[in-house]
Amino acid sequence: MPKIHLDTDIGGDMDDLCALAMLLKWPDLEITGVTTVSDERGRRAGYARYVLNLMGRTDIPVAAGADVADGHYHHWELGYPSDEENWPEPVPPRPGPIDEALSLLQRSIEQGAILVGIGPFTNFRLLDEKNPGILRQADLFLMGGHVYDNPPGFPQWPNDFDYNIQVDVRSAHYVLEHANPTLIPLAVSCQTALRRAYLPRLAQAGRLGELIVRQAELFARTEPLDPKYGATCPGLPRDIINFQHDPLACAIALGWHEGVEIESVPLKFEVQDNWLYEIPAPSGIATRLVTKIDGNAFNQYWCDILCR
Repeated sequence: MPKIHLDTDIGGDMDDLCALAMLLKWPDLEITGVTTVSDERGRRAGYARYVLNLMGRTDIPVAAGADVADGHYHHWELGYPSDEENWPEPVPPRPGPIDEALSLLQRSIEQGAILVGIGPFTNFRLLDEKNPGILRQADLFLMGGHVYDNPPGFPQWPNDFDYNIQVDVRSAHYVLEHANPTLIPLAVSCQTALRRAYLPRLAQAGRLGELIVRQAELFARTEPLDPKYGATCPGLPRDIINFQHDPLACAIALGWHEGVEIESVPLKFEVQDNWLYEIPAPSGIATRLVTKIDGNAFNQYWCDILCR
């Protein structure tokens, strides 16, 4: 049975919820732990605990990791949707010392779990600084990267759109040079979509499906992507609600492979004007990079997992 540890900034963009929900429904999977990053006095950890409790998974440990008060995120406003609209009831925060999160990450590595990072890379840097060399032992998958431009028919995002890397450049630079990660970059995750067509099925998929529908409908009202991308990008479905960046990263980490190609690309990592650039170069560090997927196949696969 595969094991996985999720490091997440759940509570902002709803694709973190979609990723955690998928893991909870994935057959024959052991989740060794969930850590949160860019947390705010345990607010994100509280959200993660709430989602796990919906499925009766009190056995899965949750720990709050790097906090915004620690000064890691200087140039970004880390916002949240309205709690009253996004969650069906008040969600208490779960603050805790960051050493608990780092210890949980370490235990997951020692158990041979796959590590998937779907938020800023801060916790991974702090773990390796505390235990030098431990990241090189980890089977690490990271949602992020802007190596190649997005393909035609999809949004043409610039390098600074790569939130997970650019929100904490110091940590991203460190982790990319001190680990052996597989990157799931924007050039492939931009090809995924949570579709409005899926909401009726999800609404029948228990409390977890109902929560996804609740957050999806709020997201569609407050940040409508269908006119912005669905109507202008022929590669995307017209009824797109959100991108599925984070579920895609988790699925690839667990072996989902429809249309997936992974290449080893030598990359140089350079910081210019407080932005990190990943530059293909023969002298660079060989980095595993997902370069192709079947986005439509993944969209349907995710929905089928949630609604099985």
